[in-house]
Formats: sequence, structure tokens, C-alpha cells
Amino acid sequence: MSTVPPPAVSASSAREADSRYAWWRLVAALALMTVGSSAMYVVSVVLPAAQAEFGVARADASLPYTLLMVGFGVGGVLMGRLVDRIGIMPVLWIGAVGLGLGFTLAAHAQSITAFAIVHGLLLGLLGSSTSFAPLVADTALWFVRRRGIAVAICASGNYVAGAVWPPIVQAGITHWGWRDTYTALGLFSAVAMALLALAMRPRPPAAAAAALAGLRDACPSLAHVISVDGAGDGVADWSATLAPAADRYTPVATRADDPAVLIYTSGTTGPPKGALMPHRALIGNLPGFVASQNWFPRPGDVFWSPADWAWTGGLMDALLPTLYFGFPIVGVRGRFAPDRALEIVRRYRVSNAFLFPTALKMMMRSPPWQAPGRLALRAIMSAGESVGAAVFDWTRQALGVTVNEMFGQTEMNYVVGNSHRRWPALAGAMGRAYPGHRVAVIDDDGRVVPPGEVGEVAVHRRDVHGHADPVFFLGYLNNDAATRRKYTGDPADSWCRTGDLALQDEAGYLWYRGRADDVFKAAGYRIGPGEIENCLLGHPAVVNVAVVPKPDAERGAVVKAFVVLAEGQHGDAALVEALQRHVRGRLAPYEYPKEIEFVDALPMTTTGKVQRRVLRELEATRAAGASPAVRS
Repeated sequence: MSTVPPPAVSASSAREADSRYAWWRLVAALALMTVGSSAMYVVSVVLPAAQAEFGVARADASLPYTLLMVGFGVGGVLMGRLVDRIGIMPVLWIGAVGLGLGFTLAAHAQSITAFAIVHGLLLGLLGSSTSFAPLVADTALWFVRRRGIAVAICASGNYVAGAVWPPIVQAGITHWGWRDTYTALGLFSAVAMALLALAMRPRPPAAAAAALAGLRDACPSLAHVISVDGAGDGVADWSATLAPAADRYTPVATRADDPAVLIYTSGTTGPPKGALMPHRALIGNLPGFVASQNWFPRPGDVFWSPADWAWTGGLMDALLPTLYFGFPIVGVRGRFAPDRALEIVRRYRVSNAFLFPTALKMMMRSPPWQAPGRLALRAIMSAGESVGAAVFDWTRQALGVTVNEMFGQTEMNYVVGNSHRRWPALAGAMGRAYPGHRVAVIDDDGRVVPPGEVGEVAVHRRDVHGHADPVFFLGYLNNDAATRRKYTGDPADSWCRTGDLALQDEAGYLWYRGRADDVFKAAGYRIGPGEIENCLLGHPAVVNVAVVPKPDAERGAVVKAFVVLAEGQHGDAALVEALQRHVRGRLAPYEYPKEIEFVDALPMTTTGKVQRRVLRELEATRAAGASPAVRS
């Protein structure tokens, strides 16, 4: 296996730079909070002095006080909207001008009402509300994961402002009078806000550009690098690149069978192949999408999936169908983490989700998900691998949602699954054929097998009405031979093989038995890893597991399990015996793993599927005399 040379700037150093920058912005946000909050505390000192000069009793100042409160309240809302429209930096500069102008105009007011109007509406609108802008917009993602710290910072900024400003302002009033003091405060606040706006300006992309430049040697075909953070050495700026483009988009007329997108398969069993998808494929996806999401959409629905939008799961099972119906979908950067997932579901009131089984397994072992409280979730679809009874039961009990398992492939997606609001979802079942698709279990010769017999899941190129099924791909890019091998006969009118084994019961439900190339024989028995893996996942010590054959001179192969343990568990001989006993008590005697190896992580594809092929090759290499380590 070839290795990729490390970039000039390591990932760890880039993370350190990002961390230092985040903390600097945090300090700037605290200072900005202090300066912005000063307007509220300063007026508590200045207003009595102004009342005394204008000869107004406090009882007659109810309107000015009301205007002050309205100004601060309305200001926070409007500035938050303004941040969404024009960005954080323009708002900070508006705040700098607003503070200076507001203080100066208020210092020259000729009545208590005019003073309150200027101070409340102008300072409240343009000054104090900007202190909340960086907390709401610029560092929002950081604060989502650290909400407690965000609250502490807000409280600290207010406390500092309340402790520092009133005595300073009172001393100024004593020496110079409230008008001159207010004018000086305006100049100081404007300069302070401007300096803090400079401190909050976007970070130059030097580190990112350097890291990308270091990757160029490993990517000789890389011609262009575009960054949304600005230009750098050999890196083009996104905005500048986009500027010359036309203001209006002229759509191109396309046919249903014209190529729309090239998606590579996940590479679970071999090198990924480029599947060329037509425009009609999205229409073919919709029946399954609607059914698996319990008849999406409904008013108020919000969709989220951690699946990468470059993968068929993220693109065709989440992004495009949601946008097709005109409903919102939450997009979040970064790898999946159970605690962050719970925060996303709560914060954005996610109602519908696509979560791959690996994510559900992680959630099942995550403490925050054991009592998540009331959520807006009404539907969860899961695909990529078998969900299994353990995960199925947990989601129903802990989340109050029945998982709709779905089965499909890049080449013909969303063809089988559940929709528990329309037909019962059974634990361990892949589901039934979604409306319109023609699905069967076939033997090696392409003949449909009777119910109850294990065979290969296949989807016919023609749907139940005899028409060409729109969900199908056009073929593999530059690989006609692989395209032909995918079908049992004429690609225009025959069964398309999936490589997945299952049996179909009398009610039409499919029950997964594993990948055809994952099934193996041990001591003469045919072993499917899926059933054993699901059984092991029912043990509380197990987070993830993969079962593969280990070469054996006498029996040909024995069952071996690679197990990832839950936090706090220790992989010792006693746990090995406990896991073996757990399987022996639930499955056939020949199915329990004769050997168990504890690992930190399993080799996974980028789409969250376990690469059992890598583990099989590892065991074959070990049997040949070498002893490589397991790598994720």
C-alpha cells in the first residue's frame, strides 16, 4: 500500500493554530461584550444627572425609561437579523459608528425625552446589540458545543461592565459634567469598538494555504485550489473567482436519461467504481424516501443527516430529496460524534434523519442519548448495513422512534425498506420493496427462489408496471464489462444483482444474511457474519464488531470476531468467555466466535461501512506467517 507524504503543515499544528485563534476571538468577544454592555450601565449613572439638569423628577421619566428598554430589546433582534444578511464584520463597524454618534448626540440633547430617545433607540440599536453579534454569529459553532462557557462569558462581560463603568463615569461627571463626560465616552467607545472589530476580522488563510501547498506534491494532477477563507500562495479566493461569473443562470435543457452526476461506490468489497447517474434517478428515489421518512414532508419538518453530501447516501437520500420538496436541511461540518448529534437534533428541532447503523450504535452506547428528553424526531431512516435487533429495540425505547431500515445501492438506490406508519417494521428485517420497484431473491443462475430460501437480492430493470425503473444508473464509467456483469442478462430487461444475500418470507419482507463475498464456510457450515455481529452488539460491552473467517488447517476456517469495546470495558479472557457464552446461548453452536480480538477501531469506508475485506486479508496475511497490526 502506498503512503501519502505528510503535508508541510501537519494536521495537529493546524488544529493548534485554529485553537489559538478561537481563544483569541473568545477574548475579543469578551471585551466587545464589556464595551457594548457599558451603554446600559452608563445610562444608570448619567440619566439621574441629566434629570437633575432638566429639572425632571423620576416619576416623569417613565417614557424615557420605556424608550431605553425598547431600544435595547429591539436592537438585539434587528442586529441579529442584520448579521444574517450582511455578515459579522459590517455589523461591528456599524456598531463602532453607532456608539460614537449615539453618545455624542445624546450629550447635546435639550430634553430628557430627546436624551432617552437617542440613547435608547440609537445606542440600543447600533451600540449595545453589537456586543451580542459575535456570540450569535461569528463563533456560533464553537458555542454550540460549549454552551456553558458561552453563558459564563456573557455573564462575565456584563459583570465587568457593571463593576467598572459606573464609578468611572461618576468621577467624570463630578469633574467635567455629564455632557463632556458623555462626549468623551462616545469617542472612547467608537475607538474601542473599531479596534475590537479589527481583532475579530477573519483569519488570514496562511496556515490553510500552507497545508494545501504541502499536499500538492502528493497530488500531481491537482490544478486549482479555491479557498472560501481568502487567497494565499497558489490558492484562489472563492469570491474573486466567482465575481466574473454571469449574474443570471441559464439552465440547459436535459433529458431524463442524460448523465447528471458521477458517484463512486463505497468500496466495501473492492476498488470503488464510478456509477453514472441520470437525471431521472432522483424521481426513482422519491417513493422510498417519502415512505422511509413516514410520508415526508409535513409542515415544520427539518431534515438532518451526518452523511457526506458527496456520497450517494448524503446526496440522494438526504440533500436532493429534501430540497426537491422545498424543506430545510441542516448542514454541519466535521465527523460524527454522538454528543454533538444530540445538540444538533435539539437545537434545530430535527424531525427527520438519515443515520447509518454505525452512528446509531455509537449513540446507543453514549450516556447523553440514554435520556435525551423530548425531541422533535418523528422518523429515522438507516441504511448502509443491517441495523440489527439491538439497535432497533434501543431506538424504539430510548427515542420513541421506530427505525425504518432501508436497502439500496449506488447503482439503484432506495428500493427496499420499511415505513412503520404504513406497514409494520420488524426488528432485523430489511423491509419490503418500496412502491413501484420489482425486487426478488435469485439463485446463481438468475432464477427467483421460493420464500424462505437464501439467495441474492436483485432488482429488475423494469418496474412492476413493465416500464423502465427510473432509479437505475446508466452504467459504470469506462467499464462496460463490469456493467454487464451486474445484470443476469440484457441490461435493459433483466435482474440487476446486488451482491447481498437475504431470504424473503411469505409477507414479502427481506431478511439480510450478509454480502455474498462476506459469507464463508467453517467446519462445513455456511456462516453469514451479520447474524453473529448483531448478536454480539446486544452485549453491553460491545460498541462495534466485525466477523470474518480465520484460516484453519483442520476446519478450513473458524469464526473470528474483531470487537470494539464500550468505554470503561477491558478486553480480558473473562470478557472473551462472556461474549462467547452470549452468542452460544442465542445462536447455533457452530456460529459462536472461536477467537475474539479487541481493537480500538474497525477499518471503515468514508460512508461508515465496515471493510471486512481488509480484515479477511489481514487474517490471510497472518496465516501466511506475517503479523501486521489492525489499522482503521
